[in-house]
Amino acid sequence: MKETIKEIFIDLCSKYSSNEKIFRGYWNEIEKSYSHRSRHYHNLIHLENMIMELSSVQNDIEDFDSVLFSIFYHDFIYKSTSKDNEEKSVEYAKSKLRKLNYNDVSIDKVYNQILATKSHQLSNQKDTNYLLDSDLSILGKSWNEYELYIKQIRKEYSIYPDFIYNSGRKKVLKHFLTFDRIYKTEYFKDKYEKQARENISKEIELL
Repeated sequence: MKETIKEIFIDLCSKYSSNEKIFRGYWNEIEKSYSHRSRHYHNLIHLENMIMELSSVQNDIEDFDSVLFSIFYHDFIYKSTSKDNEEKSVEYAKSKLRKLNYNDVSIDKVYNQILATKSHQLSNQKDTNYLLDSDLSILGKSWNEYELYIKQIRKEYSIYPDFIYNSGRKKVLKHFLTFDRIYKTEYFKDKYEKQARENISKEIELL
């Protein structure tokens, strides 16, 4: 990308607030959270990849600013032992966006988009589907990239012994395979669906 994700975030915030101190503080919080030593996959590189994936279809996204805010905050709170990361992340995002004078309608979009990353179900909102597909784009990458992702996720869940982790991981992977389509948009379906199903099936065999 021509811009760093920090520059993208600063430019995004500056559309809605002239208080540079506030949104530079916001960025510092984001950087600190996503750079925590426990973040092996859900880190700044993950955010960068999501933005890069969506850059090709930006013109097809109705409210790209809301999608960007959703990307920056969707994993702000991330603990492998917690089941309410998305709920905590979205409440945090709402409090920050209000101080940026972001309008309530758009805040609601961000709220719904971040919560949608919990289950990755098909949405009736096109922008949400693009967000979800970018979040899962790693599933359809080359096996070498996918294998690195497997290792990174395992490190994030290192608190669990193999017999617990493997069982839970299989359940998640098999759940994806029950979807009629993993990717909700035609763009990502054409780009990644076939490889994603091959990668997931191969990982299940290895567990």
